[in-house]
Amino acid sequence: MDQVRPATGKVYDLGDDVHRIIAPNPSPMTYWGTNTYLIGTRGLALIDPGPDSDAHLSAILNGLRPGQHISHIFVTHSHVDHSPLSRRLAQQTGARIYAFGPSGSGRSEIMQKLAKAGIEDAGEGVDPDFETDENLQDKQVLKGDGWTLTALWTPGHLGNHLCFQMGDVIFCGDLVMGWSSSLVSPPDGDLTDFMASCKRLRKLGARVFHAGHGAPIDTPDERLDWLIAHREGREASILAQLAKAPVDATTLARALYTDTPGKQMRAASRNVLAHLIDLFGRAVVKPVGELHETAVFELV
Repeated sequence: MDQVRPATGKVYDLGDDVHRIIAPNPSPMTYWGTNTYLIGTRGLALIDPGPDSDAHLSAILNGLRPGQHISHIFVTHSHVDHSPLSRRLAQQTGARIYAFGPSGSGRSEIMQKLAKAGIEDAGEGVDPDFETDENLQDKQVLKGDGWTLTALWTPGHLGNHLCFQMGDVIFCGDLVMGWSSSLVSPPDGDLTDFMASCKRLRKLGARVFHAGHGAPIDTPDERLDWLIAHREGREASILAQLAKAPVDATTLARALYTDTPGKQMRAASRNVLAHLIDLFGRAVVKPVGELHETAVFELV
C-alpha cells in the first residue's frame, strides 16, 4: 500500500474499520507526516489529531462519510505533531479529549529531578498547552459505537505516552515506527521506561501496529525485536567507549553516530544521554560529579 509516499489529506482504508489521514507536516522527524486514525463506522474514535493545521482540520471533517461523527478524541502523547489540534477538533465536534495527562506527567523519579534541575529542552516539540477532558489510567477500557479500545501506558518516548489496543491491532504512537527508531530524549524521554514498554508490547501478540508516522507495521514482533536489539547494541557501543576513558554524551554521540547529519546531532546526543541515565540507574556507570546533561560519565 505504502511503497510510494501517500497523499496528505486523503482518507485511506486500512481494514478493521480503521481509516488514516496524514497531516501535511512531513519532516525528518515525522516522515510523511502525522497519522490521524478514524476507527469505527458511525460514532468514530479518533486517535492523534495532529498539529494545529487548518488544512488537516478540514481534511478530517471533510473525510467523514454521511452519518458519521467523531465521538471520542484520543491522544497518544503531547508532542506538537500529535496533540495541538485536539482542542479545535473538540470544539468543532463536541467530542471529549482522552489522554494519559498533560505534558510532564508520567515522568520517572530521576527524570523529575533532572527537570527540576533545569535540564535544557532540546527542541523535541512538547506541547506545553495540552489539556485533557479525561485522564486515562493504564488498562482502562473505553467503548464506543462498534469499537473498544484499551489504553496502555507506555512511557519512554514521552512520559505521558499511551498505546491503544483494539483486539490484535495496536495503535502504538511514536513508541514503535517501521521507518525509524524512536527518539528518547530526557527528561521527557526515558530509556528505562522505553525498553520496558517495548517488552510489554512484545508480550501482547499483536497482528499489526499502526504507528504515529509511516506505514502499518505488519510484523510487529519482529520490529520490536529489532528495536530492542538496536538499543542493546547501542548500549554495548557506549560501554566500549567508556572502557577507554570517561566521556560526555555529546562526545559519545559524535563517535557513534558517524552518518548522522549535523542538524540531527543534538537529538543523537540526547539518545546517548538517555542510555547513560539508564546505565546509571542500573549502577553500571556513574557521572563524575552531579548528574546533568553535560556530565562526564565513567564506568562503575
